Amino acid sequence: MCGVAAIVGPKASLQNLEAILALQHHRGPDYTGYWVEPNQIALGHNRLSIIDLSAAANQPFVSSDGRYHLVFNGEIYNYLELKQKLRFDFEFKTNSDTEVLLAAFIKWGKECLAELNGMFAFIIWDKKDQSLFAARDRFGVKPLYFSQLTDSLILSSEIRPHWQIGIPKVPNSDVWHSYLTKGQYGMPDETFWKGIHQIPGGHYLTLKNGDIEIRSWYDFVTRSMALINHQENDEEAYILDLLKDSVRLRFRADVPVGFNLSGGLDSSTLLALVSDAYPDEKKIEAFTFFTGDERYDELPWVRQMLVGKPYPLNTCKLEVSDIPYLTQKIASVQDEPFGGIPTLAYAKVFEEARKKGFLVLLDGQGSDEAWAGYDYYLKNTTSLIQGTNTSPVRPEALTNSLKSMGSREIPMPFSDELLNKQFRDIFYTKIPRALRFNDRVSMAFSTELREPFLDYRLVEYVFSRSRDFKIKDGQQKWLLRKIAAKYLGDDIALAPKRPLQTPQREWLGGPLASWVEEKIEFLKANIDWFDPESLDVIWKEYKNGNQENSFYIWQWVNTAEVLQ
Repeated sequence: MCGVAAIVGPKASLQNLEAILALQHHRGPDYTGYWVEPNQIALGHNRLSIIDLSAAANQPFVSSDGRYHLVFNGEIYNYLELKQKLRFDFEFKTNSDTEVLLAAFIKWGKECLAELNGMFAFIIWDKKDQSLFAARDRFGVKPLYFSQLTDSLILSSEIRPHWQIGIPKVPNSDVWHSYLTKGQYGMPDETFWKGIHQIPGGHYLTLKNGDIEIRSWYDFVTRSMALINHQENDEEAYILDLLKDSVRLRFRADVPVGFNLSGGLDSSTLLALVSDAYPDEKKIEAFTFFTGDERYDELPWVRQMLVGKPYPLNTCKLEVSDIPYLTQKIASVQDEPFGGIPTLAYAKVFEEARKKGFLVLLDGQGSDEAWAGYDYYLKNTTSLIQGTNTSPVRPEALTNSLKSMGSREIPMPFSDELLNKQFRDIFYTKIPRALRFNDRVSMAFSTELREPFLDYRLVEYVFSRSRDFKIKDGQQKWLLRKIAAKYLGDDIALAPKRPLQTPQREWLGGPLASWVEEKIEFLKANIDWFDPESLDVIWKEYKNGNQENSFYIWQWVNTAEVLQ
């Protein structure tokens, strides 16, 4: 897990490249690499050493003939298997997945993408053809942003570097409007800022002779439809094998590996799979956060699950006094609104993991979307906010100065309503947001996060199953619970879903109230999107006890932090 950067055109210079990499230093503090041909091409890399810790694996990585230069962020989990496939064509000089990735591209061109099982965002410059190729993994686990300025193309792992190079910092009003009026955001190509775009997950970008093209390389819909009428002979055994293999692949590292744990089914299943693969490995450690509020903390369940297991538990406490500092820190790497105080609590996990030398953590992200785990999958609703009967947003606090050109439609390619909701969440809402939040909070503390439940083989197969496979007798994630029960017992496997929470509502209206008021005053004085009188009225109601949800309060705080 690292940071990548590229500049193609007149802006390509060592000075500009150094400016980008300095802002991304937290993504890879182990080595900073440069390759520059002034006014033509500049490639840079922030390295977090995970596989092959030697200097031979530093980047930019150059092919043996000097034609190709590569910078790569992420991990190719099946690199050892690919290395075997490529061994007759290449003489490998390192033990890195980086070298395998470049060899795969040289051998197969863009078709190499289908061979990769991993999370990745990489950029390759072809010196002979004077062309650039950049690609992003299937679900967009690893970020890759681009912009254009004075005939130059700029790519980086985060947003802030684009402002440093000269892109004006101008809000994208369409995205902000959708976020503040509907709570919706996360389209595959957009950001909250004009002129700065994402290469969507499962897409690649090419640049040659000044022409930029972005094309899809991963057709999830076609692949899923092809699986709908296909069923493995022993489906339960097949899925269990996929789960085990996904975890096994994600334990490949030359640094200590741990995992995040909560009291939920996904996290519990991850623990069971780790325990099955590494039953006596005391070097693996578990991490969890808590706040000291018994209404929300899952520490008792976590400790119960670890009874009889060899893995030490690291408990990471989020104090209310941490919130202002952490909000500022995480906002400075997100550069877009993020998911509230639970995201800050998650950041404490990575902070502690880094201190203890655990540079890789696994978690259970992605299971709810593939296995239909959210309660709104059972209801006739389009809301993505759970656990509240009131509107999560307060558009009446806005003025007409925040305008929108109209919302973009999310495709509904399936005839089944449940599949369309799941498809939306995987590619347009839940997963894109969570992956961004989690990438930034992990990388803010120079740690790598891996998600076994997002192995594309698992997601495709489980997604394509019928409704009864996922929801049976009113029980969601039915087969996953059946598998988990073999390891965990019914008490955990059949427990209802508990959203991972913190005392956000109570803290914002209580000990953090003066801090919230500072942010509201900033909005009133500096952002003409908000009506000052409405902000005051709604905030007063909140302090007086109208606290069924705090989403809109966090929106205001987060907006002030990101825009200031």
